Amino acid sequence: MRLLIEIAHGVAQIYRNSYSEQIHSPNRVLNVIFACDILFNYQFELPALINMHTILGAGGVTSNALVKELRGSNLPFTLASRNPKPVHDERWISVDLTDAGSVMECVKGSSLVYLLAGTKYDIKVWEAFWPRAMKNTIEACKTANAKLIFFDNVYAYGLVNGVMTESTPYNPVSKKGEIRAKIAEYLMDETRRGHLSAMIARAADFYGPRYDKSFFNMMVMEPLSKGKRAQWLVNDKAPHSFTYTPDTGKALLKLSSDPAAFNQQWHLPTSSPALTGKKLIEMAAAAFNSKPQYMVLPKIMVSVAGIFDHNIREAVEMLYQNKYDYIFDSSKFENAFGIKATAYEDGIKEASKSYD
Repeated sequence: MRLLIEIAHGVAQIYRNSYSEQIHSPNRVLNVIFACDILFNYQFELPALINMHTILGAGGVTSNALVKELRGSNLPFTLASRNPKPVHDERWISVDLTDAGSVMECVKGSSLVYLLAGTKYDIKVWEAFWPRAMKNTIEACKTANAKLIFFDNVYAYGLVNGVMTESTPYNPVSKKGEIRAKIAEYLMDETRRGHLSAMIARAADFYGPRYDKSFFNMMVMEPLSKGKRAQWLVNDKAPHSFTYTPDTGKALLKLSSDPAAFNQQWHLPTSSPALTGKKLIEMAAAAFNSKPQYMVLPKIMVSVAGIFDHNIREAVEMLYQNKYDYIFDSSKFENAFGIKATAYEDGIKEASKSYD
């Protein structure tokens, strides 16, 4: 629709310059053209008019998966990040999520906003960034009357004795988990008060094609693709759920299109049952037609490595997720929408192709 309006604007300018007497012509085609021209010149809340989807924190793996689905559904979207990287015909704008005015301007005219932002894996950065980013996004969505979908992880749950579901209480055992719990509770409190329509969509740890930030991709897929020995963190006998990255885009679009899905929390489709590290490594090795050779890195070894590497040091507090069972249940979503997660064997085979 945006393209049609822009074309109509161009045609209207030609008619205005050459045939000014026809501006009030009874010709219906011309009247439509000039009506579109009015929309162009006065904006007319154009993004909202065409159900604009705005992605805050665009450029990551979840955003890319969502963009693929939006494009496939012919839905208009705007991508926003601190450092825009325009490609093809995508509309990118710059946004600083810690700046209220920047977020307000970015969200203006949107119908639906996805908060998919990521930031440096540093607790001090998280403490400064996340409360402000969430507050600014909520206020911007309230002003624009836009719905909000916050894409979250499971840090807020902490160490769970059993299966993680949408009703699992927040009980963080890490500093990063405490931050995620606070901003998640803040968002859902705003929905309970009726201040905006929003939801939280959570995923387990990631794996998938062309994703170099997942520990499964980095420690298992990458080395096996080169005929090297894989690695696993702490305990290869504990079951560990992983969400297939392409599934996240499909699920987010499905949630966004259902008004009844808002003002609650959802777990995105994740294959069940959760498999042990040993079994997952065996699957990955089979996909690469290699031997399932690997070593398990104990916590003490990771802690020592953290002395020399900041990112590893920041990850040590999260190793409880690898030591104990990490079982993520998405049956609520699957039952509501009839969509099943990609099976691990299929997802790993597909991901292995990206290493060719």
